[in-house]
Amino acid sequence: MTSTGLTDLHLATAPLVRGELPGPRSADLLARQRQRESNARTYPRRLPIAPVEGHGSFVRDADGNVFLDFLAGAGVLSLGHNHPELVAAMTEQAGRLTHGLDFPTPAKDEFLTAQLSMLPPGLRERMKTHFCGPTGANAVEAAIKLCKTATGRAQVVSFQGGYHGCSHAAMALTGDVAQKAPVPGGMPEVHFFPYSYCSRCPLGLSPVTCETNCAGYLERALLDHNGGIPRPAAVLLELVQGEGGVVPATPEFVHRVRALTRELDVPLVVDEVQTGCGRTGTWFAFEQYGIEPDVIIASKALSGVGAPVSLIIYDRRLDVWQPGAHTGTFRGNQLAFAAGTAAVRIVRRDDVLGNVRARGRQLAARLSELDGHPWVREVRGRGLMWGVELADPVTGRPASAEAAAAQAMALREGLIIELGGRADAVVRLLPPLNVTAEVIDIAADILLGAILRALPSRGPAC
Repeated sequence: MTSTGLTDLHLATAPLVRGELPGPRSADLLARQRQRESNARTYPRRLPIAPVEGHGSFVRDADGNVFLDFLAGAGVLSLGHNHPELVAAMTEQAGRLTHGLDFPTPAKDEFLTAQLSMLPPGLRERMKTHFCGPTGANAVEAAIKLCKTATGRAQVVSFQGGYHGCSHAAMALTGDVAQKAPVPGGMPEVHFFPYSYCSRCPLGLSPVTCETNCAGYLERALLDHNGGIPRPAAVLLELVQGEGGVVPATPEFVHRVRALTRELDVPLVVDEVQTGCGRTGTWFAFEQYGIEPDVIIASKALSGVGAPVSLIIYDRRLDVWQPGAHTGTFRGNQLAFAAGTAAVRIVRRDDVLGNVRARGRQLAARLSELDGHPWVREVRGRGLMWGVELADPVTGRPASAEAAAAQAMALREGLIIELGGRADAVVRLLPPLNVTAEVIDIAADILLGAILRALPSRGPAC
């Protein structure tokens, strides 16, 4: 394999890294980035490469190194880099209309028809939609604003460990205190409750004594007239906490939260920014829990190719907004609509959701090779959204340094992965949804080797 030409990347079947990282061309671009871009940049700090082209599950950097991309634009590239049919759909649309504000257009109409068709039958007929700004955080803000307007209430319930974005209100709804600390004056009247993170029980209980006490705590707080919290405008929930460390909610927890919100007539908002569009093996993660939310937040993978668009889908009884109540200049991205319509067609035609489930089982089997290792606290995930949590087996403290070392070792072997969770001690995988069995095995070989080399060969820490 040579380092020239996109055609060669089409033929890639394995990663190929030559020399140290970053290579000289990437190092030059990284240095210029440090000089000209803000300190808020994140990914290049731990993944020191400068990508120049991609195809499918592979990406090449400026020095000709080829990597397997199991970050996939933080889950945005659901069908991999530059899927030819999505590129063709965008290219054709670019010659017609690229920006349409909130006017009805053929591209938008087809996109909405495709998206609504992916909902369970019971939801399709009673849901309305609203396009927001281009990011998931924009959709989070719109969803909360909608619920406050519809209910006339102010309080919002969110969950510990959740992540909903970096904008002002979305950050207030996010669990990470360190992210919020430098920005005083966050959105008020947000209440955080424990999430069913059973391997690190937020109530400090052992799994043996747990009876979904986190759900019971929420029930008691909201049903108690002396609980201190007025009836909320919304309860905001991730079915699988992504940035929080790939933590799937337990079914009982979700069912009890849904029952409670129905009893109190509180809109249940599910944040499917990362789990949506097939990531967990169903189009939306809530389908696996057998519930129907009042508001669905979607963004990342809606276009399948990285063209930004965000959307809230909500019960029409909440549609009390007046004209102009929530706008956004870039809510009419026709290129994203065209690509997203094509993405739904491909997902159906190629049984991409079936592939997600099959490759998820394959990945689970491979990662089970870590079972019993004293420094591996838990392996967990759904579909093609997986995390390996590393922790000191004696103290229980997150093994942040070991996770960072595993990420660096994997990169040197040609695999791009992410970290997340408490203290960034969870090694995370978000491959394209159409990834092949062969690629999964290659990535698993690299990942398992990197994790095992990064973990202490000695016994538990004293």
